[in-house]
Amino acid sequence: MFAMNEINQNVHLLPNKTLSPIFGHNYQNEMGDCSGTMYLLFLKQGSPLNYICGKAYKLMTIIGGLTSHNSKQMPHILNTYKMPQLSYASFDPALSDKVQFPSLYRMIPSESPQYVGIIQLLQHFGWTWIGLVVSDDDTGEILLRTLIPRMHQSNICTAFKEIIPAVKNLWDKTTETQRLLEEISSVLSSTKTEVILAHGASRSMVGLQRILILQEREMKPIERVWIVTAQWDFSSVYDSGAFALKSFNGTLSFTLHTRDMGEYEEFLRTLNPNRSRLYLIHWFWSNVFMCSFPKSNFYQMEGGTSICTGEEDLGSLSEIVFEMRMSGQSYSIYNAVYSVAHALHAMFSSRSKQKAMGDGSASNLLNVYPWQLHSFLKNVRFNNTAGEEIYFDKNGALAAGYDITNTVTFPNRSLHRVRVGKIDPQAPEGKKFSINGSAIVWNHKYNQSLPQSTCVESCQPGHSRILQQGKQICCYDCPQCSEGMISNKTDADHCKKCPEDQHPNKDHDHCISKQIVYLSYGEPLGIILTSFALSLSLITLVVMWIFIQNQETPIVKANNWNITCTLLISLLLCFLCSFLFIGQPGKITCLLRQTVFGIVFSLAVSCVLAKTLTVVLAFMATKPGNRMRKWVGKRLAVSVIILCTLIQTGICALWLATSPSFPEFDMHSQTTQIIVQCNEGSAPMFYTVLGYMGLLAITSFTVAFFARKLPDTFNEAKLITFSMLVFCSVWISFVPTYLSTKGKYMVAVEIFSILASSAGLLGCIFFPKFYIIVLRPELNTRDQLIRKKNDNI
Repeated sequence: MFAMNEINQNVHLLPNKTLSPIFGHNYQNEMGDCSGTMYLLFLKQGSPLNYICGKAYKLMTIIGGLTSHNSKQMPHILNTYKMPQLSYASFDPALSDKVQFPSLYRMIPSESPQYVGIIQLLQHFGWTWIGLVVSDDDTGEILLRTLIPRMHQSNICTAFKEIIPAVKNLWDKTTETQRLLEEISSVLSSTKTEVILAHGASRSMVGLQRILILQEREMKPIERVWIVTAQWDFSSVYDSGAFALKSFNGTLSFTLHTRDMGEYEEFLRTLNPNRSRLYLIHWFWSNVFMCSFPKSNFYQMEGGTSICTGEEDLGSLSEIVFEMRMSGQSYSIYNAVYSVAHALHAMFSSRSKQKAMGDGSASNLLNVYPWQLHSFLKNVRFNNTAGEEIYFDKNGALAAGYDITNTVTFPNRSLHRVRVGKIDPQAPEGKKFSINGSAIVWNHKYNQSLPQSTCVESCQPGHSRILQQGKQICCYDCPQCSEGMISNKTDADHCKKCPEDQHPNKDHDHCISKQIVYLSYGEPLGIILTSFALSLSLITLVVMWIFIQNQETPIVKANNWNITCTLLISLLLCFLCSFLFIGQPGKITCLLRQTVFGIVFSLAVSCVLAKTLTVVLAFMATKPGNRMRKWVGKRLAVSVIILCTLIQTGICALWLATSPSFPEFDMHSQTTQIIVQCNEGSAPMFYTVLGYMGLLAITSFTVAFFARKLPDTFNEAKLITFSMLVFCSVWISFVPTYLSTKGKYMVAVEIFSILASSAGLLGCIFFPKFYIIVLRPELNTRDQLIRKKNDNI
């Protein structure tokens, strides 16, 4: 009536034409649907089939019915006459079948966006453990068949699924019905889930209303987060006493999209049943205001004393009983009337054009038929008075979305409904679903904190979910991520590895950069080794300077000054080569590190071997007739040193030519560190260098050992034996220690071995001579040398 009043007053829409309503009533059975439809179809003339007479207006379309049952029964008759039908409240997806229902248009959106919205709503608040209560009809079956698979895909589980049986009225006392409702009531009261989704048409959910009301009367309200689908207008009751006030406080409901219209509220305030032609308005008025109309026998309230004046204010009624705002269903009817009006306007405009072109039949505007309206209805597209665009999609459903409404109840049995979100299928991707969580008033049970509904406590970052055997996917354990793995979000399905240059923090919830590690000059270990290397180098220089200053003394001359000088220089290089191992490895240092070490050490050991052979040959040459005399001299010592050193140099050259060392970042040996090290390139070549050096050392040790008792004033064989014993001991222990360490400690082991073995050679061979030259110079004389030699003989 409100829409028709606006249209009839609009001079631009259907000018000089008047829309007029005919009201009919359908019942909840096939016979009632058929008779009500026939009653409307033939203009209240006793339903004479295919016969209409005596009327100056035409029936062009029917808007209805309320339930899916009505909407599916009516088209079977209306299709015969190709009469357009606009359904304003039926969600049955079967109505989208244009083959079976070619004349039906749905003024509500498809159910599919609502299913998507339910999933997104649950995900938004992190609810993964919910209960389902659905009606025992096709509507409930469709939801279970459609929604549950989508929930499982989104890792949302159902704590229970309850089917509400159909009841005739709120207090149906049928024994079987009573038993089923008591079982469902027990489940709803004992469940630990905090979120329950209720779905079904209003008449089908009477049983659930009864459960909730009884629980509240027993002071045991089922206070949960109720999510109600658009099919059930749970707050629409005539008696505020038949509303579960505490249970439904904080409810989130999907509702048909609507817009507030101030004109509509004004229209309601001016309604007077004595002047209005609204269908059943007297019955409605007498029920909600508990009064009687004195001149009517049909609208008398039993025991009622008050008289309906018609001036009662609808705005004074509780919102549970009557809403002054335009509800979703009212908005759908409003748009349905306007859709018909715009389709008629388009059709009449088309006929006016034909008239202008000389078509005489087009001039009779009453010569129109309902079937002619279809082509205009399918393509109707207009902006309603609220500024929203109205049109039908390819399935004949209104291209619209849903509102998400928060219902807040008050102790005085009033309620307030606030729109807190929406689902808009026509919006850009990412904006189809929106919700304002801060605007939601939750049930007072939660003290305005966000309700939680999960099977188990959420897995915190640093943990991952492992399904509990035999349970749903929402029930899981939360072991901590293993070494090297992290999870940085709640309820992670699995842990993930950190990048190679990062490692997990203590809580395994994010990655942090690994520390770059090498043996640096600034750390304590580097300082100590550097100090030792510098000190030993300085000592070597001091020894060399003392020996140079005293090179003409007997003790220096007796020990082959040239070999001694070469040995001291090689030992100095050994101490200095340790600096190649300290600091961040580079391309040059990696190339020089092992090769320089191998060559200078081979030079040092070759010098020791040359000194040992010189001592042995010198003793053998003193015997009469010995042929070894010709080998005694500088050429033998030089030849030994050069040959042995060249062999090691050749090995190192081959190593550099085939597989040289190079710097690398070892990111895997240590969890929290990146080790900057030199990759030796070829491990066999590295151990060949060490092996050759060991061969020289063992040879020197063996020769010196057997020559240790040879008579000599300053018998170097004994000193060389001790020095090579120290040298071999250091490098034999080096190999297992080197292989058992990692990173900078491996380098430190090699530096220590270099310094210790070199210091052993320096100390064992030169300290006794240094002691005599510096502290006992009286022993460094030719007489003392000859006397001691004779004593030995």
